[in-house]
Amino acid sequence: MEFLTLLGKTLLLRPYVFIFLAIALATSTWFMGKQRTAIFFLLTWMTAFVCEFSSTRTGIPFGWYFYNGSTVGQELYISDVPFMDSLSFSFLLFTSYCLALVFLSPAQSRGLAMVMRTDRALRTSFPVLGLTVMFFVLLDVVIDPVALRGDRWFLGKIYYYPDPGVHFGIPIANYVGWAVVGLVAFGLYQRLDRRLPDHGSNENVARRLLFGCALYYGILGFNLAVTFWIGEPLIGVTGILMYLPITVFLLLKLAGRLPAPAS
Repeated sequence: MEFLTLLGKTLLLRPYVFIFLAIALATSTWFMGKQRTAIFFLLTWMTAFVCEFSSTRTGIPFGWYFYNGSTVGQELYISDVPFMDSLSFSFLLFTSYCLALVFLSPAQSRGLAMVMRTDRALRTSFPVLGLTVMFFVLLDVVIDPVALRGDRWFLGKIYYYPDPGVHFGIPIANYVGWAVVGLVAFGLYQRLDRRLPDHGSNENVARRLLFGCALYYGILGFNLAVTFWIGEPLIGVTGILMYLPITVFLLLKLAGRLPAPAS
């Protein structure tokens, strides 16, 4: 009963997290089915939790940081880690996966519609792994500086670094840790994907992937908006400039102006 009570409090305290999660789960189920969705999200959450649990005790892999327990009793914690924090990794990695597939999937334009298909070989390839992890880490480059300043918005001051880093207070080790989570979680998922019955190889998945990309940019836009709202224009402009070339290449891809990926 206490678990359910705290879970309910978490939902009320962090509604934006659960809105992003619900949209990601619905999109993932639409794109890759219930079984793969369950595996992907559980695997990512467990990987993230283990890494956070380890890092707050050993400094590996994110570097040293600590949750201060300021919201204990207001939201669900597992040990010393807020549930919503490790949970967030799952939908961030999924949307990064969608964006990577949009860049790497062969696409054809048919009037106003787009045809995009994926197969097992593409989904489990090293380029998809590398690009997914890159987009995953880049998203945190925008998220973590504003999250660190949570006392100035509705997140709250829930964690701190004993030795603030060079990137707006974030140590570079934190981003290395995010890369580790992405590589381990998505790498394991790819291995499992190879063993599951194939799905959707002949289906047009363009709308599903683009929905995932829209969620990626929605999360990005949410964090950039908060950054400007709390009066940190330098952090916000840095994030916009970082994503400008990615967005240009994405628009070129959608317009059919980029060469097709090598098969």
